[in-house]
Amino acid sequence: MNDEGLSLRYILDWYNWAGVDETVGDEPLSLNPKKTQDVLKRALPKVELSAQKVVADNVDVRKATTDLAQATLDAKHNARELCKKAANLEELKNLVEHFDGCALKLTANKTVFGAGKAHAKIMFVGEAPGADEDRIGEPFVGRSGHLLDKIIQSIALSRDDVYITNVLPWRPPGNRTPTEAEVAVCLPFLKRHIELVSPDVIVLLGGAAANALFDNQESISKLRGKWLEYVLPDERIIPAIATFHPAYLLRNSAQKAKVWSDFLRLKKKIF
Repeated sequence: MNDEGLSLRYILDWYNWAGVDETVGDEPLSLNPKKTQDVLKRALPKVELSAQKVVADNVDVRKATTDLAQATLDAKHNARELCKKAANLEELKNLVEHFDGCALKLTANKTVFGAGKAHAKIMFVGEAPGADEDRIGEPFVGRSGHLLDKIIQSIALSRDDVYITNVLPWRPPGNRTPTEAEVAVCLPFLKRHIELVSPDVIVLLGGAAANALFDNQESISKLRGKWLEYVLPDERIIPAIATFHPAYLLRNSAQKAKVWSDFLRLKKKIF
């Protein structure tokens, strides 16, 4: 492969890891070689492009995408194998901090593992750290975290009584939505996290956390308030309930009543 093709491959690989799934230009491009050639001829009339060159570039794109998919599978497998070595939360934290299979670690300031009571009855799971969490290194310490503290206090508990973590231990750049590949690579760590904490109940904060753990695409509006069953490898079942993320409540205060209803269900389940 020439230097130009190699550069394209690595640039595309990086963009995929960073979550870029579209580009914007003055002219629309198509993966159809003939259509692409026609568009480029109109945009750059002095440059002669052959269909053979366009096809070659498309092959490079497909190969880079295939390489990325394979890298994701390898990283996910490595994460699963590493998790087997963690006998407690401290060991798992050390493994996550030294894991290099997710590119989010390259752009994050700190690894945000988890915080709270090691074997709490209630385990809260969010999507990913935000700017404040990335700066401090603990989950839910910003405005969303302060609101979560108040919600927890509404059922006569405190942050010290529960355990809090996220699906992803690293903040996506600009707080963008994590890609499916990033979630897939980090999910084994979350699942081992749940096994080691072994809570009586899991509270999923937001649709992204619920969809990641239960591998579905349901909206949080349909999921919230319903009791779900999370099955551990030893076949023990942990009840789980999804509710709105505190960040969503900060933008939509009218939905707080629904979260209050969800937490009343939680309180009844626990006490």
